[in-house]
Amino acid sequence: MSHTVAGKSKLLGRVRRIKGQVEAIERALEGEHGCSEILQLVASVRGAIGGLTAELIDDHMQDHVIGAANAAERERGASALMDVIKTYVK
Repeated sequence: MSHTVAGKSKLLGRVRRIKGQVEAIERALEGEHGCSEILQLVASVRGAIGGLTAELIDDHMQDHVIGAANAAERERGASALMDVIKTYVK
């Protein structure tokens, strides 16, 4: 079983909280709130996305690299992770 399936409810909870935070940004913009308030909301979303990303990377490392059944699976897991990280840091 994939780690995203095993942790599905926890991950969905995080995503739903992020969705609520993004909706708060939308409401603040529509309500013409001050830029400092909106920046704070954006920073919160950025932190939440970073936390979700870190959790997914950690889970991937544990499941597909450290816990791989053999060297070939470990290589595939590491390669997939590196591809994602290269995209993430662009």
